[in-house]
Amino acid sequence: MNECSELLKKLCNLRAVTGRENMAAEKIAEVLRNYCDEVTIDPFFNVIGLKKGQSEPPGNVLVTAHYDEIGLIVTGIEDSGFLRFAAAGGVDPKAIGAMEVIVHGKKDLFGVIGAKPPHLISPEDKDKGIKMEEMRIDIGYDGEKAKELVSVGDMVSFVNPARELMNNRLAGKSMDNRSGVAALVELLKELKKLHHDDNVYVVATVQEELGLIGAICASYNIKADLGIVFDVCHGDMPDAPGDETFPLGKGVAVAVGPVLSKKHTRGIIKMAKDENIPYQVDPEPGDTGTEAAAHAIAREGIPTILLSIPAKYMHTTVEMVSTDDVTAAGRLAARYIAGRDKA
Repeated sequence: MNECSELLKKLCNLRAVTGRENMAAEKIAEVLRNYCDEVTIDPFFNVIGLKKGQSEPPGNVLVTAHYDEIGLIVTGIEDSGFLRFAAAGGVDPKAIGAMEVIVHGKKDLFGVIGAKPPHLISPEDKDKGIKMEEMRIDIGYDGEKAKELVSVGDMVSFVNPARELMNNRLAGKSMDNRSGVAALVELLKELKKLHHDDNVYVVATVQEELGLIGAICASYNIKADLGIVFDVCHGDMPDAPGDETFPLGKGVAVAVGPVLSKKHTRGIIKMAKDENIPYQVDPEPGDTGTEAAAHAIAREGIPTILLSIPAKYMHTTVEMVSTDDVTAAGRLAARYIAGRDKA
């Protein structure tokens, strides 16, 4: 297994449900400290690394990738001990039946999401989807013990450690967007080999799944001359529309669209060609659904590039990426930061 795969497995196995990123902030900071001159954690638990530029005075480049993951929040505890829950982030009810979870109560508690088995469903209901409010988390305790250990508002994370597949693929929970955080590290590793004039702020951001909250804070706090966002886009899957999905292992998807800087998008595509770094073109006619929107309208506006890593089965616990695309994203961003035309 390559170095990027090991890092991505480590990152994906952290637990940081959106809105409760404090569970993983210090561990993300530990990773960034290996490559940055300074690392801080802000009040929202954005993890901010600075690699200082070599010109005087330097400009500022802001690169973000969110590290929050989708999960659940406990909304009620029944006398039977079953836990009611709601989604934290974009959770698809069809994908979570019979799933294993960790309830982050007074201590971490293993649980399973239960629903009525098919044998007990009436014939007229067999073809209907199960709603989230009809499911329960079973932690094995009766109501009295469950209420002692769990409170309404406790977060719940999914259990599915990242696993290696063939052809440099990894699958598991939280590839959206720990693969972007891994790309931040790949960028920093590449910058160590290069002369770069600008200060480079790499920020592992919070609460993207709840509305780009961490990126809004970071892009306001750091007055940047250029913004770069690492996130995922849809990988190719059976029956998925070909113009909205991208094959794994064919390179980073460079987004082209109205909210993104034409100048810098053209420049980074040229850099990819010149450096023989594999890339794909991702047309984004409107809202990209990523932190690029937060960068673009921060302060007086930050010229922004969006680089996306194709991921299959997004917002499930078997999200799949190619580490080749992760390294391509980091390399391309680093080369562009170091060599871009500042005119």
